[in-house]
Amino acid sequence: MHKSFATILLGLFICGGLYLLGNSLGNSLVTMRAMERTVTVKGLAELEVDADTAIWPIRFTEVDNDLNSLYKNVQAKSDKVVAFLIKQGFTNEEISSSLPSIQDRQAQGYVDPNVRYRYAAQVTISLYTKRVELLLSIQRNLLDLAKEGIVISSQDYNSRTEFLFTQLNSIKPKMVQSATENARQTAEKFAIDSQSKLGKIKSASQGQFTINDRDSNTPNIKKVRVVSTLTYYLND
Repeated sequence: MHKSFATILLGLFICGGLYLLGNSLGNSLVTMRAMERTVTVKGLAELEVDADTAIWPIRFTEVDNDLNSLYKNVQAKSDKVVAFLIKQGFTNEEISSSLPSIQDRQAQGYVDPNVRYRYAAQVTISLYTKRVELLLSIQRNLLDLAKEGIVISSQDYNSRTEFLFTQLNSIKPKMVQSATENARQTAEKFAIDSQSKLGKIKSASQGQFTINDRDSNTPNIKKVRVVSTLTYYLND
């Protein structure tokens, strides 16, 4: 009799303990689910910067029916282009010349009666400089080269000046901070509209930085852009 009563009493204690444990776990799950209320927002940061590097491929074409004469004219005109750049204030270290590309028009298998010259040489002299403003100013002086009989190609895609911004690391921290602040403002507005309070950041990811021309007319001015994605907890 006493043994059966003890067994029943033990069973009651076990059931009670399991009930209390289950109730406690249930409350914990409810609390955890409440904390998992989140909002995910994106923050944008944009900044206009001046290009700090320029690459200018100066191209011109020379034609002749005599190959030796062609090489002499190419060398003479190349020297004039280099002298022009030096006169404008650039150094030999900023200037490089590549071998001319020679085309033999008769080697194509037929002779066009409208082509007066057999050989055509395309010449490229490259200027790589950090002095962007100086480069922009001297491009207005190309008439000086035209007076020397050197016609610089400018419409061709391969002749366009390339402008670069290479100091991205110096502005990254400021832009990431700006993007984060922008995202937080959006999240705070959402929290107010949903009658909640904004909690801590649950997760954050930084998008890729992009650098593009501000517009087609001013490729020397760049627009740097980054988008950050943040997830915040929402509290009641």
